[in-house]
Amino acid sequence: MTLVRVLIVDDSESWRRRISTMLQQRPELQVVGEASDGLEAIQKCEGLRPDLVLLDIGLPKLNGIEAACRICAIVPGSTILFVSENRCPTIVQEALRTAACTRGYVLKSDVVDDLLPAVGAVMRQEQFISGRFAVSNVSDSSDT
Repeated sequence: MTLVRVLIVDDSESWRRRISTMLQQRPELQVVGEASDGLEAIQKCEGLRPDLVLLDIGLPKLNGIEAACRICAIVPGSTILFVSENRCPTIVQEALRTAACTRGYVLKSDVVDDLLPAVGAVMRQEQFISGRFAVSNVSDSSDT
């Protein structure tokens, strides 16, 4: 069993705790740190070098999309999975195109059903998008 080191980035401490509790259901997932804003996420990634970063978009100091760009540049081995309540298809598309290490997008309202399957998929280098998004609304518009 390969251990997956996870950094959770969200400005809500209670939300970070909830995600951490969910991840503890899987022994191969180890939460190695938490961050509450985009700049702190970058700093933690430099030091912790996580395999997986669960990243909100609406963060103080530096939004999640900008943070993802920087994280992918400094820790290219990391995988980004956005966990956000932003439902705008344009924002979802932008998030998924951020960098090569961005693999998925989970709506916070779907986290109970989608988080663990999403983590599994993105760690297999597959893309995962919450089921509430029609594939044509997010994936097919990459040509525009």
